[in-house]
Amino acid sequence: MKEIVVIIGGGIAGLEAASQLLKLGYSPIIIEKADHLGGHVAGWNRLFPDMTPAQTLVSELISASKDANIFMNTEVSFINRLKESYNIMLSNGISIISRYILITTGFRLFDATKKEEYGYGIYDQVITNSDLEEWFNKGNDKRIDNSGMNSIGFVHCVGSRDEKARNSQCSKVCCITAIKQAIELKERFPDAQIYCFYMDLRLFGKKFEDFYIKAQRDHGIHFIRGRVSEVSENINGQVIVKAEDTLAGKPIKVTLDLLVLMSGMVCNPDGSKVAGMMSLPIDSDGFLKSSDNVFHITESSKKGIYYAGACTGPKTVPETLAEARSAVLDIHTQIIRQK
Repeated sequence: MKEIVVIIGGGIAGLEAASQLLKLGYSPIIIEKADHLGGHVAGWNRLFPDMTPAQTLVSELISASKDANIFMNTEVSFINRLKESYNIMLSNGISIISRYILITTGFRLFDATKKEEYGYGIYDQVITNSDLEEWFNKGNDKRIDNSGMNSIGFVHCVGSRDEKARNSQCSKVCCITAIKQAIELKERFPDAQIYCFYMDLRLFGKKFEDFYIKAQRDHGIHFIRGRVSEVSENINGQVIVKAEDTLAGKPIKVTLDLLVLMSGMVCNPDGSKVAGMMSLPIDSDGFLKSSDNVFHITESSKKGIYYAGACTGPKTVPETLAEARSAVLDIHTQIIRQK
């Protein structure tokens, strides 16, 4: 009988893990709460820095994992530890016995309404990075004027590196996502002036710096270092942003047709819920805690429980896929040792 591996979460980490487990001859079972696979990436338009269509990646991952057993619209109700395995009870009434569980519950975007000073949910022309991605895909957000916009702003680090928001870590992909989205908007509205307000630009990934240079050189996007101090609305419904340009040493005030808030990553509550069922530790940043942060990043503190993807912290798409493969290799190694 093939070894069963239960994967909790059907995002890109879960799908990649399932496809690799199938190649090794195992029987993966994916548990997905939503009515679709692919997680956040399924709702994105293009991926940085190569502008690869997100749907291309998601479609390939779904195709590669099609032989896995997949339960959608399904949650984990509880998990019991047996002598050498786990009993996973699902919300659909099905019970699964497995020695191995891979948690790939991913992240949730910070709730931008908690930062009232930026006006999300208060001013019509203030949206989030997630709202903008949805518009790129569907083109039907009434807050975005499809006929044209003259000025657009991005605020980096909304809910990240912010102790008041109880989220002090960097979300890792906000800077590069803002640059990607700014370029996409510039392609659609070539006459628009686009401003990125940032604390520090953290562009450490492959070709990320090239992407940043391209945004300035080829698209004329303005980068302003300094925190936004005030967001308000004028009589015409435009957004007024005041900030301190710390490089120029002077205050700046711009009138925008649209303001985009780059909401950071926080741990998915579903991941925390599953962790609570097995008394798995939570790290100081609110994400699930790996065995260590260097050598055993896919292992938990419990035998047979593994992690992959953004459930343990913010990650890029390539990092998430690589970690899924690494987790599968760790599971495979453990299975071989026990034979």
